[in-house]
Amino acid sequence: MQSANWDSLWLNVHLATMDAALDYGIIRDAAIAVKDGKIAWIGAAQDLPADYKVKVLHDGQGCWLTPGLIDCHTHMVYAGNRSNEFEARLNGVTYEEIARQGGGIVSTVKATRAATEQELMQASLPRVLSSLREGVTTLEIKSGYGLDTETEAKILRVARQIQRDLPVTVTTTFLGAHALPPEFAGRADDYIDEVCERMLPAIVAEGLADAVDVFCEKIGFTPAQTERVFQVAQKYGLPVKLHAEQLSDQGGASLTAQYQGLSADHLEYLSDAGIAAMKSHGTVAVLLPGAFYYLRETKLPPIAALRAANVPIALATDCNPGTSPMTSPLLTMNMACTLFRMTPLEALQGLTVNAAKALGLQQTIGSLALGKQADFALWQIERPADLAYMIGVNPCRFSVYAGEPRTYN
Repeated sequence: MQSANWDSLWLNVHLATMDAALDYGIIRDAAIAVKDGKIAWIGAAQDLPADYKVKVLHDGQGCWLTPGLIDCHTHMVYAGNRSNEFEARLNGVTYEEIARQGGGIVSTVKATRAATEQELMQASLPRVLSSLREGVTTLEIKSGYGLDTETEAKILRVARQIQRDLPVTVTTTFLGAHALPPEFAGRADDYIDEVCERMLPAIVAEGLADAVDVFCEKIGFTPAQTERVFQVAQKYGLPVKLHAEQLSDQGGASLTAQYQGLSADHLEYLSDAGIAAMKSHGTVAVLLPGAFYYLRETKLPPIAALRAANVPIALATDCNPGTSPMTSPLLTMNMACTLFRMTPLEALQGLTVNAAKALGLQQTIGSLALGKQADFALWQIERPADLAYMIGVNPCRFSVYAGEPRTYN
């Protein structure tokens, strides 16, 4: 039998593999070996083969090691700042008044259209780095603040550049149908024509999108308009996902499931029929407690019904300038526990194994298992539940991306 020959080996660690349905998949006093950027051996240290060879030996100093965190729903690339609107709302100005004054999403679109790719990158990097410092190794980034072909492509090119420049996997999502741009006011169907006939084909031609999303809501786009976008995405072989049932039940989750959608996201107003459809088609429920908190929503997503149906529940920051200006996956976990009454185990599953499913990447990331990419984070904690328990504390010692340790100043 050939002896083990590894690039690196981590000793003196406790593992939360997340490779189990009912617990953290804990292995105490463990070891994990890496070869060619993938996990080559994992188990109790006492079970290591006697004849292994390793180039680099790491002492984990008793830390807990989890899969790298996965933020599966963000709008992280944008320009501008809307803290003035936040302050105005708290001083009694309504959202409608702000919108009439050129605020809201229109202000972000205006700033993003005016920014160069370099300026967009400079604006986005602090947000991305903040996320990476808390153990994130995979990040989804949506477009949606351009609402024209040129700017939507610009946003997605910046997202691709982030992956080239930083040790993080970035998946990109085309969200051209995020809102109605000012130049199409009162002409939503015409704008969907633009999305389907010009914008999406141009994005596909440049290879900029890994998935397609739509905001299906009374203040967004109808289910019929959403389905048109889904049909074009399907034509190009792109998986779909949806901003669904955030403010009302439009049947978006069921529609997404019918198109074998990766995920339906938000879901405060999700119906039993939507849950049944998601269960039947394997669509993941992505919950966004940051937006729930920021908008002071009172209707909780149907957590118990999702649990009962065994629909996988993922969590994400929903980082965006208007309704969730948050980059912290750790705060997301705490909010999921305190606001949604999820358990710490469910919260960590939501940012690892279930988040991987929401991106269609469960075969390569999301848990610690043989052959998966060696993405993990080392935490100076007493137990995995500490990640959801603490507020305003970052116990991440450092991350490992594709087998290489990374720290961020």
